[in-house]
Amino acid sequence: MAGDGAEEHVLPVARAEHRTRDTEFTAFMAEAEPLLARTAWLLCGDRHRAEELVQTALVRTYVAWPRARATDPLAYARRVIANARIDTWRKHRREHLVPPEDVPPSEVSSAEHAHVERDELTRALLQLSIRRRRVVVLRYLLDLPEREVADDLGISLGTVKSTASRGLAQLRVLLTPTDTPTSKETTR
Repeated sequence: MAGDGAEEHVLPVARAEHRTRDTEFTAFMAEAEPLLARTAWLLCGDRHRAEELVQTALVRTYVAWPRARATDPLAYARRVIANARIDTWRKHRREHLVPPEDVPPSEVSSAEHAHVERDELTRALLQLSIRRRRVVVLRYLLDLPEREVADDLGISLGTVKSTASRGLAQLRVLLTPTDTPTSKETTR
């Protein structure tokens, strides 16, 4: 039967395309996962939520792999993380913000514990509004161009610039040590 033979040839081709897709995506995932995890953690400040965001991003990127691969799969995955973070925030509008002094130290290797500034920056980032945090993280911590931040977040270039400026100003205030004298020092 001629029809059966044609169907037999289609299936191996489809399987080969699927294997190629899986291979490409696996390579992408191995390279991008650490960066996506860092992005997610900086956006939400919680390791477990960050892991969930990364998993969501990887699943959605895999489903849309032909479209994501055609442009920039990393930008696509970052956009999914940003959108998933917004969705999570919307679901749980009563997000519990904790005072910076109550934020537990992050679980990192002993070599990274020497970077106290990073922990201070993380605590300060958690005090920014979600929009400012997203813009500052993408623009300055991930070093993305303003246009890419705007595209990733679906906002205008002007909004990126103004939000980044306000976010940096707020971070400067939060990270500037206050040298207010105590009452004992003022009476001397």
